[in-house]
Amino acid sequence: MPFDRSWMGYGIDGALQVGGIALLAGIVLYLLVHLAAKANGWNLGIELTITVIAAFVLVGGEDIWNSFYFNFVPIQSPLLLRVKLAAVHDPDSMGLRVLFEMLGALVGTSIGWAVFSGGFKDLIGHLRNP
Repeated sequence: MPFDRSWMGYGIDGALQVGGIALLAGIVLYLLVHLAAKANGWNLGIELTITVIAAFVLVGGEDIWNSFYFNFVPIQSPLLLRVKLAAVHDPDSMGLRVLFEMLGALVGTSIGWAVFSGGFKDLIGHLRNP
């Protein structure tokens, strides 16, 4: 997500902060997609897939793109590399942030599914009465 990250911590602190943002985004996005899915008759797989992909793009899009860019685009000039790295908040922990963004989006979507679709009640019911 292209937002001002000057407030965010470095290292594991920043990764946990962005993971929390991704968790909340996953919950809210699942609610929105679930409401749209009811109106359109989508099944659960489509709901979860759209929610997870939207959360990845919304929260982790910038870090995922920077990770791809620095790994696959040949940078010929050291000056260009310095300019690109200066625009990234904490480039040393970018991979950790991407991991926590993805985990947060997955966990947030799972929590949203459990809360808003009644899936948690069904899961507990199957565990109690096999």
